[in-house]
Amino acid sequence: MKNAMPDRVRERLTELRDGLLKLHKALLDSERAAYERDVERISTTGQYLNLVLNDPWFGWLRELSQFIVLVDETLDFEDPATASDADRLIARARELVSPSENGAVFARRYFEAMQRDPGAVLAHRDMIRVFAALATMT
Repeated sequence: MKNAMPDRVRERLTELRDGLLKLHKALLDSERAAYERDVERISTTGQYLNLVLNDPWFGWLRELSQFIVLVDETLDFEDPATASDADRLIARARELVSPSENGAVFARRYFEAMQRDPGAVLAHRDMIRVFAALATMT
């Protein structure tokens, strides 16, 4: 039987995951629009899924996808996550979703998405609000 994760830790990790999923969706939508503008129209869901999984155009988003999987796995661990585990994941998420014109690949591409797409800016704003709410949930 699994040990119970403290409710507050589970709540914080779930809020983090949900916020990151919304951001991820907004960034996927943004990249899809840019791809369709610059490369070709995406005509089927299967084509889109294949592009997201395999095309270098969408490759930068895999870092965020993998981080969301890590949060999911942490929520499902046999050994329950602690408050310090949640704090570390939140801090890593905050570092990851920091756009930068001169940063690592994800940070640069995130910055570029925010420059071209108001939806990405709004999604970033919403994620910052999630981080602020998480800070009060300790």
